[in-house]
Amino acid sequence: MTPPRLQRALAASFDELSARVPATIGVAIASQGEVYSLGRWRLGVAWSTIKVPLAIAALRSDRSRAQDLVIKAITESDNAASEELWSQLGEPENAARRMQAVISAAGDSCTVVESRRRRAGFTAFGQTQWALVQQAQFAANLPGIPNAAGVVDLMHRLVPEQRWGLAAKDVAAKGGWGPGVVDDYLVRQFGIVPTEFGHLGVALAADARILQTGVDVINQITEWLFGNLPELSQV
Repeated sequence: MTPPRLQRALAASFDELSARVPATIGVAIASQGEVYSLGRWRLGVAWSTIKVPLAIAALRSDRSRAQDLVIKAITESDNAASEELWSQLGEPENAARRMQAVISAAGDSCTVVESRRRRAGFTAFGQTQWALVQQAQFAANLPGIPNAAGVVDLMHRLVPEQRWGLAAKDVAAKGGWGPGVVDDYLVRQFGIVPTEFGHLGVALAADARILQTGVDVINQITEWLFGNLPELSQV
């Protein structure tokens, strides 16, 4: 458990960052069953971060059919490849259950994978509501679940245009982004951050006016995270 004095210092530092950036932000850090969160942003659409459990579920279902599509879905965040993986999992309700089994196996028993296409032009699964604390817990436990090792390796091998935030620090990471229903743009990312005491599951989010602003803010949150990593490792 993080000592109260350290919690207050980290919260004050993150509040200072929140006041400087042009976005509503949040971060969650998970380790050894403990989850610590900061910031006002807590829950929202998963966007392409959900492609990680999708990829694992597809590999479990039929590795030979899924492998090439998984590479594109993770390293390039390719939407067409992801839609094909989703279709390989069966009818939408069944596909959602298979993805949810992966998420549950990685310690997140709360998130419910969306099976219905809630917004025209966007995937059903991408509209899943995924809380930062639950996503951080998922990230912390991800390396230990069956069929995850190859996907985690791909999260280290993102194409250059995907290498921002945690990925720019050579962390196994996956980002996601998309427009809100009003005048905003959500950018989020999660990753597995190594420390001298083991690894942390980390989830970040920035709700901004445009995509590039959100990416820039995620980069700033990442710098804050790595600047405070010794303290955050004590969560």
